[in-house]
Amino acid sequence: MSWKDEVDQIAERRRLAVLQGGEAAIAKHHDKGKLTVRERIDAVLDPDTFDEIGRGAGEAEVDENGNIVEFSPANFVLGFGKIDGRRVVVGGEDFTLKGGSPTEAGLRKSVYAEDLAVKYRLPLVRLHEGAGGSVGKSKHASLPSAVFNAPRFRSVAQAMATAPVASAALGAVAGLPAARLVSSHFSVMSNSTAQIMIAGPAVVERAMGEKLTKDELGGAGVHTKNGTVDNAAADEPEAMEQIRAFLSYLPSNVYELAPVSLCNDPVDRREERLLEIIPKERRRAYNMRRIIKSVMDEGSVFEMGRGYGKSQIMCLARMNGQPVGVWGNDPKVLAGAMTADGANKARRFMELCEVFHLPIICFVDEPGFMIGSQSEREATIRHGANAALTSALLNVPWASVMVRKSFGVAQVAHYGPDAYVLAWPSAETGPLPVEGGVAVAFHREIAAAEDPDAKRQELEEMLAARQSPFPRAEALAVHELIDPRETRPMLARWIDRVQPLLPSLLGPASFAIRP
Repeated sequence: MSWKDEVDQIAERRRLAVLQGGEAAIAKHHDKGKLTVRERIDAVLDPDTFDEIGRGAGEAEVDENGNIVEFSPANFVLGFGKIDGRRVVVGGEDFTLKGGSPTEAGLRKSVYAEDLAVKYRLPLVRLHEGAGGSVGKSKHASLPSAVFNAPRFRSVAQAMATAPVASAALGAVAGLPAARLVSSHFSVMSNSTAQIMIAGPAVVERAMGEKLTKDELGGAGVHTKNGTVDNAAADEPEAMEQIRAFLSYLPSNVYELAPVSLCNDPVDRREERLLEIIPKERRRAYNMRRIIKSVMDEGSVFEMGRGYGKSQIMCLARMNGQPVGVWGNDPKVLAGAMTADGANKARRFMELCEVFHLPIICFVDEPGFMIGSQSEREATIRHGANAALTSALLNVPWASVMVRKSFGVAQVAHYGPDAYVLAWPSAETGPLPVEGGVAVAFHREIAAAEDPDAKRQELEEMLAARQSPFPRAEALAVHELIDPRETRPMLARWIDRVQPLLPSLLGPASFAIRP
C-alpha cells in the first residue's frame, strides 16, 4: 500500500498554486505594466532564497475519487527569504486572484506575516496590491471573529516594535492593506501603477458624491505630499531597490545593532567646497543636501519623505561605515522653518532612530517655527513641541553641526540629550532671528528715524554681530568652533567614540506621553 496518489495530489496543488490566477489574468496584469506577486518577491529578494509558507492553502474541488478538479490558491503569497544575505519575512497580495480582495486562506496568511516577523525577530517586507474585503460570495461560509480573539492590529504594532517593516504599494491598495502599508517604518509607492485609498472611487462616489479617478483620489502626487508614504519610485523595480536600500541601514531587530560596513571613503577627507558653501549674505540660501552628501560616506545618503514637510530633510546615511540618521534644514524652503508637517516628519524619524539604535547627526539651520495664520490653524506649536519633547527623551548618541541659524523653541528639537555640538563660523544663535527681534524690540526707534530702512539695517547688523559663534565657543556653549572642512573628520572621531555606548541601547524602545 502506497501513499503515491496523495503525494501526487500534493505535487499537483503546488503546480497549480504557482499558476496564480491563470495565464489570461497574468497577461492582463503584465499589460498594465505590473509584476505578479511572485515576480515581485523574486525582485526584492536575493536570487533563489524564497522559502514559501502555505503553498497548499486555498480552495480545492475534487471529484468522487478524490482527484483535483480545480484548485484556487490563497491570494496572498508568504514566506522567508534573504536580502543582502540577511533573512526576512516577505509577503503580498495576488491581484490576479479576485483582484487582491482576500480569500479566507489569503487573509489568514496575510495576518500570519506579522506573527512570523515577531516570532523570528526578522524584518518584514510587504508588497501590497489589493483591497481589504469583498461582498462577493465564497463557497466556504466564514464566522465573524470571536470576541476573545487578539486584536488584529496587535501583531502589526508588535512587528513595528520588534523589527524593521518596509512596505510597497504596487497597484491599487485600499482598506486593510492600506492600513498595514502605512504601519511601516518605510513605505514606497510605484509612481506609475500605485494608488492608496481608504475606499475606491466607486465607494467614494456612492457615499460622498465625489467622482474621482484612482490617481486623483490616492496617487503618488497626493500621498508623497501628505506623508502617507515616504517615497515614490518610478516603477516597481525601483521600489524594490529602495526597500533593499532602506533595510541595509538597519539591524534585523531591536535586539541587534545595525551592520557596520567597510568604508573606503577616508575619514579625514576635507571637502574644500564647504569653506565657501554658506553665503556671506545672510538672506541667501544654499544647498543643504550638498553639505550632507559632502560630509557623509560617499554614496551612502538615502533620503526619505522629500515631498512632505519639505523644510526638514531626513536621510539615512553612513559615517565611517556606521549607519546613522541625518536631519538637516532646507533653507530653500521657508528658510528651513519648522511647520506642523515638518515637526511630525522629524518626530517620526527620531523615533525610527531610537527604535533601531541609530546615532543622529543634525545639520542645523533652524529659524524657528513657521509663523502666520496657516501655521496657527495647523497647530504648529503643538506638533513642534512634540518634536522637541521627543528629542529630549532619546537615548541614542546625537551630534549637531550648527551651520547657520539656531533660533527659538524649534531649535531645541535639533539637540538631543548630551549632544556633541560643533559650530561653523557662519552659525547664528539666539532667542529669535535678528530681523524679528529688531522689529519687535526697536519698532518705535525705527519709526522715529529719519531713514527707517537704514536704521533697521544698522540695528540688524549690530545684533547679528552679537550672535557670532565665537562667544559661545569661549563659554564652552559648543564643544568646538570648527573650520567647515573639518566636519567629516570631527564627526568620524565622534562616531568612533560612541561605539561602546550602542550595545547598552539594545532592546525595545519606549516613549512617554507627549503633546
